[in-house]
Amino acid sequence: MFNFSGKRPENLGVTDGKLNACPGTPNCVCSQSDRPQEKIEALPAVSLDQLRQVIEGLERTTIIKQTDNYLYAEFKSKLMGFVDDVEFFHDGQAIQVRSASRLGKSDLGANRERVEMIRSAIQFM
Repeated sequence: MFNFSGKRPENLGVTDGKLNACPGTPNCVCSQSDRPQEKIEALPAVSLDQLRQVIEGLERTTIIKQTDNYLYAEFKSKLMGFVDDVEFFHDGQAIQVRSASRLGKSDLGANRERVEMIRSAIQFM
């Protein structure tokens, strides 16, 4: 049996008001990136408890950490069990987001699609 979950990154979190930069591969999006291929709009400023409700309503999701301004969750793909690390940082004006696959180079747009799905769910709260 293959294990496609990969190892949890050790460089996650917020440093000086910023989420970690994407590695430059097409399997990561970040609202704080300046690179057009990675850039995604920040989420509206809802409470992290409201955001957590949305995330917990999605399949194959595990909340790993939550503080007063940071939330980290793992999302597992249905077919092969690939894991994506998704971070949310409430900077006081918006929720900055970074979503990245642990393994591989391409995610076929899955990280961008997930963030947009979360954005839609927030708008209907």
